Formats: sequence, structure tokens, C-alpha cells
Amino acid sequence: MAQKEFTQFFPQPGWVEHDPMQIWSSQNAVIGEVLAMTGVRSADIAAIGITNQRETTIVWDRSTGKPIHPAIVWQDRRTAPQCESLKHAGYEALFREKTGLLLDPYFSGTKIAWILEHVQGARKVAESGKLAFGTVDTWLLWNLTSGQVHATDASNASRTLLMNIESGQWDPELLELLNIPESMLPEIRDSSGEFGQTSNGSCPAGVPIAGIAGDQQAALFGQACLTPGLAKNTYGTGCFMLMPTGKHLIRSNNNLLTTVAWRIHGQMEYALEGSVFVAGAAVQWLRDELGLIKSAKECDELAASVESSNGLFIVPAFTGLGAPHWDPDARGLMIGLTRGINRAHICRATLEAIAFQTNDLIRSMESDSGQSLIELRVDGGASRSDPLMQFQADLIGVPVVRPDCIETTALGAAYLAGLATGVWPSRAEIASQWRESKRYLPRKAGKDMEFLQKGWAKAIEKAKNWVTS
Repeated sequence: MAQKEFTQFFPQPGWVEHDPMQIWSSQNAVIGEVLAMTGVRSADIAAIGITNQRETTIVWDRSTGKPIHPAIVWQDRRTAPQCESLKHAGYEALFREKTGLLLDPYFSGTKIAWILEHVQGARKVAESGKLAFGTVDTWLLWNLTSGQVHATDASNASRTLLMNIESGQWDPELLELLNIPESMLPEIRDSSGEFGQTSNGSCPAGVPIAGIAGDQQAALFGQACLTPGLAKNTYGTGCFMLMPTGKHLIRSNNNLLTTVAWRIHGQMEYALEGSVFVAGAAVQWLRDELGLIKSAKECDELAASVESSNGLFIVPAFTGLGAPHWDPDARGLMIGLTRGINRAHICRATLEAIAFQTNDLIRSMESDSGQSLIELRVDGGASRSDPLMQFQADLIGVPVVRPDCIETTALGAAYLAGLATGVWPSRAEIASQWRESKRYLPRKAGKDMEFLQKGWAKAIEKAKNWVTS
């Protein structure tokens, strides 16, 4: 394992950019580092899998291979006015129907349109077929193959606002609405299958690149959540939860996203997805802004030292609320304060808020899918928190399971590549590789948790519409 940070740029409030050349050089460097550390020979490498932040947008010149603008990162909000304009023109339902997504700056489509409008001469060059667009997977694939392969997989394509989620193809009507030439777009392929072979960079020549998936879908595959009834939740700065729905495309009535989980042997499989904007970031807030704790470990110890949050609820809506509420005007609150509230109760209420938000996603997914959750598989840094995971199990009433390997995103990319090249003969064989590290079983009575859920529901209603009310 090797890692290398690259620079984050914030040129204006709400703007987030990366240098695409730095992304490529960092990945090239860690490939070389891993090979040097392990002494692995080219003949030993069966395949490469790629996984990536999904919506980050790069546009480059096909002839030079150089980007025409910094990468616009998934968090970037600069295209909010364009999204609002499209909503006011009545196109939100069309995008939702065709893509399974909300019309939001989060996704790649409006980012591409912004680059074409704001980089001098870009539109003319694009219309002549000389520009290429890709999310980070496509950019790495292009560079690893010396510009020979311009492709993506269906999971990443489904996050662009440009792919028809039923046909699995780029949608001409959506391209026309955003004024994006189809010639810019990569070929959409299976998530598991040979994309090309390496011919550039630190990796030996001729190694198959055989698996690509967006980070959350790769984690779902790495967690072996391959059948309905299972779901995975990544507890990071925020939370990303995905529940597989198999070949059934389920359109949400609860503001969840319908997304492609993966495409294998030409068969599309789907998932419902929901995001919690603030999870581990709330613990960082206790540490960095309030100075109540020195570490996440101390937060866990304090939270475990009390039986309950003593009636305190914290809604960490620092940047609004994600699914199922989707309220950008919500703001954080702390309610239920009494003279008896202390540091430990605040720590416990912060962890409980992460679990409450996750529970909201689970109930929405169960409602949309008609499928009861039988087990929640967890990963990410905050999944190491014993009090959080135990409260989560108590709240949702099913086991919460942390795997032996929590690097599930990289693992999923490897599994997809290995499935395509015969390292593993089947998905059943891959599922058998999964190993649990710790299982948290529900301990609290349902009526006790129901009382707490009612308190959470009251608190979250008070946090909504704060900016506009």
C-alpha cells in the first residue's frame, strides 16, 4: 500500500479544484512505490483495477493530452445557478426520470458545460471533436494507455447527468439541453472487463486494466453486498450508503438517488444511494472548533461513559441536510440542553446524530425497495467507533458488521479486475473472501429506540429552512 496527497485548490468560495497532471503523477508515483516495496514483477500482475471520486470533471486536448482547465471537483458548487435555471425552465423531472439523479451541481454534466462556456475557444475546439471529457477513472485510463483508450464504466457514467439509466447510453436530449458535443464523451463499458493494457508510466507494459468503478460502487462490491437485503455505509467525513437492488431499477419516492451499481457481461445492476453530509466531520468540529476533545478516541471514551445523551439532540446540518431531506437551507442545532448536560453527553449526542441520519437513509431505502435490511456492512474511519456502531445496531434493529479489511473501495476495484481476468471465477467466490472483524448486535428494546427517534424527528424539523425562514 502506498499513498500520496495532492493539492486542493479553493479559488473562490464554493469552488474546489485539482490539478489533473498532479493526479496522474501522484498515481504514477505510488504504482512505482508499491512495485519497489514488494518486488512484484510484471508477470505477477494479473490486472489493474481503478476506482475514483466519481463526479470530478476533467476536459483535455486529445492531441496534446493536456487539460484545458483544472479538474472541477465533485464538491464544487459553481454551477448552482445553471441548475436553478434548468429547474425553473421545468427540466428537473426530465433529468430525474432519465438519470435517476437530482439536478444538482454535484454531478459532472453542468461542470462540463461550465468549462465549455468559460475557457476561451473551448466550445469551437470541442465541436471539432478535439476535446475529451472524463471523470478521474477515464483520465487515468487515458494516461496509462498512452491515449489509446477513452472509456469509462457504467457506474461512473451514471453520475454525469448525461447517461440514460435504462439504456446505459449517453442521452441525446440531455446533451442538447446542456449543449455538450457527444464526441467529447468516453465509451461506456462494463465495470469488469478489459479496457486496455498499460503502455505508459511506472507500471510495466502490457498489464490489463480490467476493472473500473466509482468509489462508492467499488466499496459496495468490496463489501460483497451483492444481493438485496444487504447494504454498506461508509462512515467518513460524511456518510455514503448504498443498497443494491439487482436488475430492478427503483425510482425513489424519498429523495434518494438511483444509480448504477455496476455493469457485468452487459447486464446493468442498480442501487439506491443516500448521502449524509456531516458524519465524522461533526467529531472534528468538537475537537477543532469547540475544543471539547483532543481526539476521536477521547470522544468515544466520553460517549461510552454515560448511559444516554440525557435528552440532548444535535443536528449537524452545517451545510444543509442530505437525503432524504435535501434541504440546503437547514442549519445545525443543539436542543434539549439542561444544566445537567456535560461534555460526555455532547460527545454521545454527536455520535448518535451520525446514527440517526443513517437510520433515516435506511428507512427510506426500505420504503422505496420494499426490501427489509438484514445486515449493514460498514467501513470508513468512524466505523472503528464502538459506541457509534453499537448505537447504530440498536437503532436499526439489525446487525452492524465491520469487515476485516476496511479498505473496501480499493478491494472492490481489485475484485472487479480479478473477476474479468479469472483470478476469481465468480461473484460467489468473491463473496466467500469477505471476512468480518466485529459484529454489533442490537441490545436495546425497540420501544426505547422509538422514543429517541421521535425526539430526533422533532429536532430535525426545527433545523430545516433556517436560512429562509
